[in-house]
This record gives sequence, structure tokens and C-alpha cells, in this order.
Amino acid sequence: MVFCNGRVAGLQGVHPGNPDPDPAVGLKMARYELLNNVAHKDLRVVLRPGAEFGDEVGMVPAFPTEYAELQREYPLFLRKDPESGEYHSVALLGFENNENLFLEDGRWTSAYLPGIVAKGPFLIGFQEQDIDGQRVQAPVIHVDLDHPRVSFSEGEPVFLPQGGNSPYLEHVITVLRGIRDGAEGGKALFAAFEAAGLIQPLRIDVKFDDNNAVNLVGLHGIDREKLAALDAETLHGLHRSGYLEGAYLLLSSQHNMRRLMAEKQRRLRLAEAAANEAGAAA
Repeated sequence: MVFCNGRVAGLQGVHPGNPDPDPAVGLKMARYELLNNVAHKDLRVVLRPGAEFGDEVGMVPAFPTEYAELQREYPLFLRKDPESGEYHSVALLGFENNENLFLEDGRWTSAYLPGIVAKGPFLIGFQEQDIDGQRVQAPVIHVDLDHPRVSFSEGEPVFLPQGGNSPYLEHVITVLRGIRDGAEGGKALFAAFEAAGLIQPLRIDVKFDDNNAVNLVGLHGIDREKLAALDAETLHGLHRSGYLEGAYLLLSSQHNMRRLMAEKQRRLRLAEAAANEAGAAA
């Protein structure tokens, strides 16, 4: 099975007139506007999880700035963009394209929500501004008004009644900043891993029971043996740049595969029991 490639480009900010699609929502047209507290004073965002909001996906982009949180609950892998040849990282949520095993009964079962999901309908764009007498491209927040989470009748308010930022918007700003920094820093991180020969392709064969199995291809990981065998100079260089921690966080996330497999098996048993019960009732 090959998962669709969730592109990272654009999440750190492209001009809203030509944005990349949000992997958490799917391929659709978007209607971006520069966020402001006048035109969007009544804007609200529905926070509850659900398939109708694009949450039923098998993987989402993951950013190095959130590895410490993600690796506690999600298996993390690398993927290679076939066009650019660059690597980016992803968090595995399920074993099928439209399967999120962290979504159950209208809630996320994990303590940490990946940034790409937590950002909701917002992204960072750039606007030319005059700062200290110089024209610069300043980062600004845009909102996709066609995003399924956008509402004017329910959900979390984006602005306070007096016009200030709501606590929710302040949280989103922090999330967007982490995504931007992670996307930018990730390029150098993955390039360093590749230069050190640490990235290896993976083929993951998973058998859940006698009737259900999957093959995951297109994923890459850190080669533990090559990491342990690095020469002192290369190892010190990775440590000095702060990249060594990222390699170990990616490796430590792999124990979450067992938890993800166990959840898949649990759901398969539930589905089989429900099918048997329905058959008996008929």
C-alpha cells in the first residue's frame, strides 16, 4: 500500500493566491483571506474531531519542532518527494489512506494533537510591509473560509468581543510558528541525515490476524546500526548542530508501532464481533 504524499511546502507560508492544499483537509479549492478582527469579528472554529473535517487520514506531516511531543504517541517516518528529492517527516495514524486509529467516538485518543491538525483553517502567508523604512515580506495569518471547521454560529471564537486575539487564536499562532520553523529547519536536518548515510528505505509488513495484513512502502527511517557506527567527527557535527536529538527521537517513536497495531487488531475484533452478531440476528 502506498500512502498519498502529504506535501509540506506551503504550510510555512505561501502567497494565498496559490497555496498548496492542506493534507489534513484534502484536495479542494480554498478561499484564503488575510485574517483581521473587523471582517472576521464573528469567526469561529469548530474544534471537535471528525471525518467531516478531514481527520480520517492515514498519515499527516510532522515537523521537527514537535518531535519531542509526537514521539511519545505516534510512529514517525520520513518520505522522499519524488519531484524535489527532498525528505520530509510524517506521523503514521493508521494503516490505510483513510484510517485514523487515534480517532474514536468523536475524539482524539492521543494527548498531543499534531500541529498540522491543531492549526485548523489557518496558515502563514506573506505580505509586503514597510518596517523601519524598508519593504519586507512580513509573515501574516490567513484563514481558509471554505475550510470545514470554519463557522459563524458554533465553535471557538477567534477574536474577543473587544477585538483582541482570543486564547484559541494565540494558541494557533504558536502552532503556526512551530510549523514554519519546523518546515524550514527540517530541510537542513534531513539533508544532514542523508549526508551521514543515516536514512534507509523501509518495507513494513504487518499481519493483524489470519485474514488481515498490510504492506507499507514509500517510508524511510533512521538506520540504527549506521548511527551507532558514525565516526567521531560526524557524530560531533550532528550533536553540535542539534540534529542528533532528532535522529534519536525518530528512532524512539518506533515503539509506537506496536501500540498502533494493537489498536488496529482491537478494532478488527470489534468489527468481526459486530458482523457475527448482525448475522445471528438476521
